[in-house]
Amino acid sequence: QRRGVWTRGDGGSMGVNDLLRSPLSVVNVGLRGFAEDLARQGIPVVHVDWAPPADGDPRLADLLSKLASVKRVEEANSEALRRIFEAEPVLVDVCPADKVIEGLEERVVLHAGPPIEWERMCGPMQGAVAGAAVLEGWAEDLGAAETLAASGNLTFHPNHHFDAVGPMTGLITPGMPVMVVENRSLGNRAYCTLNEGLGKVMRFGGNDDEVLERLRWLASTLAPALSAALRECGGVPLKGIVARGLSMGDEMHQRNVGCTGLFLRQMAPALARAVDDRETLATILDFIGGNDQFFLNIAMVMGKAIMDPVRAIEGSSIVTAMTRNGTDFGIRVSGTGDTWFTAPVEMPKGLYFPGFTEDDANPDMGDSTIVETVGLGGFAMAASPAVAGFVGAGTAAEALDYTRAMFEITAGRNPEWTLPSLDFSGVPTGIDIRKVVEAGIVPTINTGIAHRKPGIGQVGAGVVRAPLACFHQ
Repeated sequence: QRRGVWTRGDGGSMGVNDLLRSPLSVVNVGLRGFAEDLARQGIPVVHVDWAPPADGDPRLADLLSKLASVKRVEEANSEALRRIFEAEPVLVDVCPADKVIEGLEERVVLHAGPPIEWERMCGPMQGAVAGAAVLEGWAEDLGAAETLAASGNLTFHPNHHFDAVGPMTGLITPGMPVMVVENRSLGNRAYCTLNEGLGKVMRFGGNDDEVLERLRWLASTLAPALSAALRECGGVPLKGIVARGLSMGDEMHQRNVGCTGLFLRQMAPALARAVDDRETLATILDFIGGNDQFFLNIAMVMGKAIMDPVRAIEGSSIVTAMTRNGTDFGIRVSGTGDTWFTAPVEMPKGLYFPGFTEDDANPDMGDSTIVETVGLGGFAMAASPAVAGFVGAGTAAEALDYTRAMFEITAGRNPEWTLPSLDFSGVPTGIDIRKVVEAGIVPTINTGIAHRKPGIGQVGAGVVRAPLACFHQ
């Protein structure tokens, strides 16, 4: 408006009286309530979800302003994206953890999330630790295992301190088999356990005889077979599988149906040549083929192998790790090396299995958020409308909105991993702490929901948001 004259979209002008007699189409910026009032009156309105930079905090806004003018931050972030996009992750082996993870010794337990002591661990994490102690032979039963853990005779470390990741409770102990992914562009390696299957499993705090027997089978049968098959075929490049999976409806966190099938199809001939006993081979193929989430752990270790070389780029504001342990949420940022920035973890929102409610749920946990740091999971929700309803995100259109929001807080788009539903735009990649704080938009994470008590397992799936306090720090 200028002196009572309003400019039309076509460049012409109209007086105030003309405006008041014309149909209204409104763009509302800021408070959603104004838009809702107009909508109730039948007036077309588009809401723009805007807030002051840094949530109105003058100190943070000043820091953002200073960082915006520092050229080396942009240069450092460009280098971070280069390393992410040029990564060549290849699954090369499956080995006992203590054979490949340096420093993983007797009575050392690796877990998901930032550092935590036994006393602060949530129920499912403690339950998984007790089960792992029995599995390793450190304790005769679960009661003795809990006493052992509480006595200080077990040493706990985050997986991320050992180039590793693990889903949910994320436990890795010396005798467990881990997948080995080599980033052939930069020569680093990363590690993750095999996916146990669905139902009551250790990653959700399960620890009974059924859970332990399955883990023993993974170590004695599945792991050696996969190791032999991978050596026979020379390893499995992973980026191409992910690219195809995105076009098949996977987002690589809550949905891995397509990628699991692609992986099994590629591995089946090598497994057939590596496994002599037909019944054992059939059991292995049935286990992988019947577990829609088998590829999740592969996607995780791939993400870790991609992001580790991004650590410690001076001046970079890119997040290199996001993780949670059921008590704390933690992030690492490239320019600050291995420092953890933590805040209380949030409760996921989603759908629950029959018989369970949010009162049964544990706060979010797991290293699986590494997939969001490379642009998958919640960042690629647009690829997977089937997941949108399952994790409580709503409609397929809302799934697109989740991904569009993540474009606002990332430094680039991956040209190799594209989203058909968004005109083949690359997935949003490289979480920039500056953009998160400026926009007040936090990373969206797809996740499973564990029961808050040990031994029960998964009770649902949903979406959780990273706490903004980590990024403010």
